[in-house]
Amino acid sequence: MPIHAELLPHATERPEKPAVVIDGRSLSYGELYSRAGAIYRFIQALPHSNGRPFDLPGVEKLVAVSLGNHIGFAEYFVAATALANACAVIDPMMPEARIERIVERLAPDVLVVDDDASPSAEIGRRLGISVIVAGAEPFDLMAMGDDMPVDAEGIFLIGFTSGTTAEPKAYYRSREQWRRSLDRGRLVFELQDTPSTLCPGALAHGLALYALVEALDAGATFHSIGKWDAGAVARILSSEEIERLVAVPTHIAGIARAWAGAPMASLRDVLTAGAKLNLNEVESMRRLFPQARIREYYGASEIGFMTVSTLAGGASNFPIDRVGQAYPGVEISIRDPEENDVGADVPGTIFVNSDLIADGYLWGDDGQAFRVTPAGATVGDLGEIDENGMLRVIGRAGGMMITGGNNVYPAEVESALKTCPGVEDAVVFGLPDAYYGQRIVAVVSGEATDAKMLAEHCAGRLARFKIPRQFYHIDAWPMTSSGKIARGQVEASVISGDGLVLRLSA
Repeated sequence: MPIHAELLPHATERPEKPAVVIDGRSLSYGELYSRAGAIYRFIQALPHSNGRPFDLPGVEKLVAVSLGNHIGFAEYFVAATALANACAVIDPMMPEARIERIVERLAPDVLVVDDDASPSAEIGRRLGISVIVAGAEPFDLMAMGDDMPVDAEGIFLIGFTSGTTAEPKAYYRSREQWRRSLDRGRLVFELQDTPSTLCPGALAHGLALYALVEALDAGATFHSIGKWDAGAVARILSSEEIERLVAVPTHIAGIARAWAGAPMASLRDVLTAGAKLNLNEVESMRRLFPQARIREYYGASEIGFMTVSTLAGGASNFPIDRVGQAYPGVEISIRDPEENDVGADVPGTIFVNSDLIADGYLWGDDGQAFRVTPAGATVGDLGEIDENGMLRVIGRAGGMMITGGNNVYPAEVESALKTCPGVEDAVVFGLPDAYYGQRIVAVVSGEATDAKMLAEHCAGRLARFKIPRQFYHIDAWPMTSSGKIARGQVEASVISGDGLVLRLSA
């Protein structure tokens, strides 16, 4: 079969075992192997695109996948990354104009969509690109073949950062990087006994995509849902089929709010990323998943895993304000603007040396985010390391606020607010101020609605100039498709006074 062994090493060993389950629809390892093979052969027979403005060395066919959490995502991803093919994963929930710019620049050989009437499908046809609708393939998905090409090296994945600009940066990764990452992660996250894994996030984003691939690599069953629904996810978790949950903190908070039943004692592991867990969140998770080990990792799409920590349920639990120690094979240093190592307990820019770092950008490299220098790679995050090698992340350099001549990082203020009783989550940003330059504004969710109480809580944990001068409350956060808070929308609501947020009084 024309499927590279690294993604489906167990397909012939356990053909009847479910590989992927989404919204109750199941795809076994045998079906995934066969169907991906048929897709691969169809892709190889398609003509090449002639409009690509950049070179992808060693790439035979470039497949763009603009699918939501569709049961066919796994089979198309496996086929699109087999042999010397490469896959560009596009979030179908992005604005139509943004999708069009991406597809036009990529000029893929084929575009895979989940609906013939979707914006992505219409864009592909308008640009003269071959379009396949998952679930309505113009070929026999169960057609078998005898060829078994040797697995290739080089580029296999193109992803897009979810930054605030109109044009997401397009980064690319090699097979070698993900091989090393999967081999290492199988041991770090103890996946040898193939725990059934649920990740409710969008497969078009790094967290869920990697969770899918590592589950297939381990021979486990990967579960997800077509569209985010906290109640539906809670019901799946309570069924005792799931042993491992991978999710961003906001998704887990939604699950906790939606579930009124007994604690889910069958879950053995919870892994989070995308935002730092706070004490309230960890305590809530301990009540909801009493037998689970709660772990989090810190990383970036361009750099991969940087740290991993166990916050609860392990032999040695990490301090809540740290993101852990360096991931195996990763070296972390904190450096000043001249890239000198500043040592322990001194804040600076986080640099990483590892063999998991992305090759670079196809486009969008402004030198301000991800960059590689002789000191290592960085995405501009700021932090400090203690004498035990524990990393604390302070925030992103570009997000720094300057108020009264003092530098303040939103993440530090948010962390303090999240320890306040009654606060579920918090977003902090600066707004122009004639006197201070910027005044610090905080938006919180949860039962805490007294600005004076919030300010007093901050006063016990922060310097005076870091305490927000305005507090707002929000009932429900606007979310991005990756499950993170849409911070820009929250800030815009404060500025416009559109009613999404309510100003709190002391």
